Amino acid sequence: MARRSPCVTISDEEPGDDLDLFCVPNHYVEDLEKVFIPHGLILDRTEKLARDVMGDMGGHHIVALRVLKAGYTFFADLLDYVKALSRNSDRFIPVTVDFIRLDFLRATVMTSQQQHNPKMVEVASLLVKRTPRSIGYRPDFDGFEIPDKFVIGYALDYNEYFRDLNHVCVISETGKAKYKSEAESPG
Repeated sequence: MARRSPCVTISDEEPGDDLDLFCVPNHYVEDLEKVFIPHGLILDRTEKLARDVMGDMGGHHIVALRVLKAGYTFFADLLDYVKALSRNSDRFIPVTVDFIRLDFLRATVMTSQQQHNPKMVEVASLLVKRTPRSIGYRPDFDGFEIPDKFVIGYALDYNEYFRDLNHVCVISETGKAKYKSEAESPG
């Protein structure tokens, strides 16, 4: 197993960046507090994770299993980098893609994948949130460790909104109220 890059840890005191510094859709400006992780930094970190994945796989066939829905952008970008690295190296690694939809992630995925008798099982996640509710599980490849903040964007949603943002952003109280689902609304 190759040496993996360390997770990028974002401190609890990280203020984020002003929305004015980035391209943010006008219809979301009042719904966001700040840009927490800019798109360029996400892509750079994703490329580094792809290099780590390639280093660990050691020429094995990769079966990439994506859990629907959140994370589809990270998944696609990570696989694009893995494929590019494979094409441009002397050791081609075949990649197969499959999808699964789950409500309870960890136990179900680990149980279902065992039926295929894989040589190894590794999990990649763009974000790991520091929260008191955490059960202590850490993915094998993690991009950013972040404080316990309500983040959206880069395919992370709030009631199906904000998936189209390129950056990971912190949602504002205005945004939470505006996009609160009908089922959550009083009355």
